[in-house]
Amino acid sequence: MWLDNFDGFVWLVVLIWPLLVLQRGLHREIQSVFLLLTRRVDLSLALFSLLFLPGVFLHEASHYIMAQILDVQTGRFSIIPRAVENGRLQLGYVETARADILRDSLIGMAPFITGGICVALTGLRLLGLDSLWPALTGTAGDSLVEAFTAIRSRPDFWLWFYLTFVISSTMLPSASDRRAWLPLVLVFGILLLVVLLAGAGPWLLGHLAPPLNVGLRALAVVFGISVVMHILILIPIWILRKLVSKVTKLQVV
Repeated sequence: MWLDNFDGFVWLVVLIWPLLVLQRGLHREIQSVFLLLTRRVDLSLALFSLLFLPGVFLHEASHYIMAQILDVQTGRFSIIPRAVENGRLQLGYVETARADILRDSLIGMAPFITGGICVALTGLRLLGLDSLWPALTGTAGDSLVEAFTAIRSRPDFWLWFYLTFVISSTMLPSASDRRAWLPLVLVFGILLLVVLLAGAGPWLLGHLAPPLNVGLRALAVVFGISVVMHILILIPIWILRKLVSKVTKLQVV
């Protein structure tokens, strides 16, 4: 069936939007809790930045290392948060010189590559989060509670759970990281169109689509782990924010 060659892409498209929504919602809830507890914007932002520090360091270090590998000049490197336009908070940055669209795209994609590898390693190998899917779908004998209990009993559970969460929540490329993606996509799109018009479509479908789909499936697994992690944390953080707001009689607007 033709869909077998594209199910990885379908799952990726299905999962990316929930991850973006969950990430933004969770970040907002965490910042709200810190603000309600401290009643100081600067202190709440400092606590938020400290919480995500391992993920931010990996994100910016990935940019820096990829730029060095590709022989692109780098400038300042920082993991100290700073305010940027539209009231947003930038948790870290690496200054890199402009290069060609391929190298710029690879530098921008570096945090997702390293973050995805780390999330897959910790989420699948160290936490065994893949065991949740059979429990959710009813294809395994264990219940969801039993699957959670088995995951919770793994060595150093809280350390790997924390690292998996902060890395998955900071691995997505920022707007500046994606600045070279559109030209690169257009170039590849034009090349693909030329190849298809030349009559190589069946060959591409038979030889390139299967391995590409395997890679997209792997990416979908990473996104799936990230979605699960954000859901597991968002629910108690949302409840905590409601309780703190009720106790303090304050609301975050």
